[in-house]
Amino acid sequence: MTDTQLADALKLAAYLEGDFTLRSGKKSRYYLDKYLFETKPELLRELATRFAAFATDRIDRIAGAELGAVALAAATSLETGKPFVIVRNAKKAGYGTGKLIEGALETGDRILLVEDIATSGGQALEAIQTLRNAGAIVDRLVVTIDRQEGARQSIEALDCPFESLFTSADLGIGS
Repeated sequence: MTDTQLADALKLAAYLEGDFTLRSGKKSRYYLDKYLFETKPELLRELATRFAAFATDRIDRIAGAELGAVALAAATSLETGKPFVIVRNAKKAGYGTGKLIEGALETGDRILLVEDIATSGGQALEAIQTLRNAGAIVDRLVVTIDRQEGARQSIEALDCPFESLFTSADLGIGS
């Protein structure tokens, strides 16, 4: 599948119009429902192939924040053979291990953090801080779609390289 074909397929699968409130609290006339493309094996496979290109030899692990990026991290892990970790939004309360990061993570591990949709970058910012607090080095963040509404600037302000497979403009949509 070419990049243009994949961009078209992502839009066809996930683009919704209406009145939406985004995670950032911002209002939008459109919404990209990540679950509508992440649950399609043919699209998930194509995304994993593209994310894998960023998993160079210097990368030790793939990471994805719950819940949206877990499928992306798992698929990229399968594509690359590199292990992955899941970054929780909050510790489990009162049961289990209470970890913020699920899976094996060693101090100094170099991480490729994958993400679904980036608007303000809030979820990714939290994941970067959690990984860094655990002693990991976040090599870069790669998102499926950058809505081009400030995420890049927020992530780069944390001295973390930001890449996107596609932008909202690539999909022919805007805010």
